[in-house]
Amino acid sequence: MLEQAILVAVELPEVSAKQVQANLAELGELARTAGAEICATFTQKRLQPEPSTYVGEGKLQEIHLAVHTMGCDLVIFDDELTPIQHRNLEDLLGVRVVDRTQLILDIFAARAQSKEGKLQVELAQLLYLLPRLTGKGKALSRLGGGIGTRGPGETKLEVDRRRIRQRISALKRELAAVKVDRAAQRKLRQRRGLPLVSLVGYTNAGKSTLFNRLTQAEVLVEDKLFATLDPTVRRVELPSGMVVLLSDTVGFIRKLPHTLINAFHATLEEVIEADLLLHVVDAADPAAFSQIGAVKEVLEQIGAGRKKTIVVLNKIDLVPPSVLQGLQSYLPDAVPISAVTGQGLSKLLEVVQQEIFTRRRHLKVLIPYTQGSLVDQLHSTAQVVAEEFREEGTYLEIIIEARLADKVLQYQIQE
Repeated sequence: MLEQAILVAVELPEVSAKQVQANLAELGELARTAGAEICATFTQKRLQPEPSTYVGEGKLQEIHLAVHTMGCDLVIFDDELTPIQHRNLEDLLGVRVVDRTQLILDIFAARAQSKEGKLQVELAQLLYLLPRLTGKGKALSRLGGGIGTRGPGETKLEVDRRRIRQRISALKRELAAVKVDRAAQRKLRQRRGLPLVSLVGYTNAGKSTLFNRLTQAEVLVEDKLFATLDPTVRRVELPSGMVVLLSDTVGFIRKLPHTLINAFHATLEEVIEADLLLHVVDAADPAAFSQIGAVKEVLEQIGAGRKKTIVVLNKIDLVPPSVLQGLQSYLPDAVPISAVTGQGLSKLLEVVQQEIFTRRRHLKVLIPYTQGSLVDQLHSTAQVVAEEFREEGTYLEIIIEARLADKVLQYQIQE
């Protein structure tokens, strides 16, 4: 049975009413993904959120009345609540209160499949929970203070805090090991000379559908936010026969919580370390422009804002020609495609190939056997497409970074 939820947002002076409605629509989608049904929505214009209850007293009474007349189970707030706001709201409303961060964490916890994903979600949840641990009543008050009152005399609250801190430390150590493993994998890819192309974009933009279409993989595709959480990497062959690696990562949203960005840093490194980003945009979404801005903001947050990026306008099979024309006038270099029908995918691969080749050279070289160490270096720094042992030396067909090509140009041959 679906839980009945009320959505609440504050409209601040620097945020337009249209943007607030877009945020609430997204919050509703998040709630639906988590298993809730929306029974009412409330907004309030304020200069700033009320420090103790997020909304003012009058609006709080309206929400309280709606909760109990509609029989709602929980109230979801569009911003991250402070510990004081969260506690006061639950006391005053008499039902469970959830904020945007908590809701996203709940979805992530349900979606994580890999060990790494589960570790990252647990870390984010504990980082969120720690400052919100509050004791109520004398049962959780300290039994004194100073030396001699710790250890067995600790209150349950303090034990909980200590255990959470210990678990956070353990999770960070495990994720640090994951980071080392990922660095080793990247080093291996670099030795093989395989470029990494990462799909980024707003959640539900169709990244996983595009990934499956290009790689014949079977990544979960579902019309819900964050259907894909764990990153996946597969090989893709470009029209020239050149091979690149394509990674599918978690989708972005507006106001992505910092705890999530910090906890998912190991996963987001696939984006940070990529040679090229494909920014997939849902061309059929009326909020496409604001979603593009939200993705760019997150890319800046994780240090990937300056990455070379190709914008991909997806779902053009659902877009009227006039709308698509408007998008293309705003984004003249964007590549229009439909991941479902396959329209435009060959053009996309050509554009990816062209962009990769602007920084790489495709060479055929014949290296004397006396230069065996150079052959070894090329195996570690370039993509070796073909290799033959000829009478004059080792023949290699390679794809190499332009900055590294100088050392082999003297051995270049034309065939």
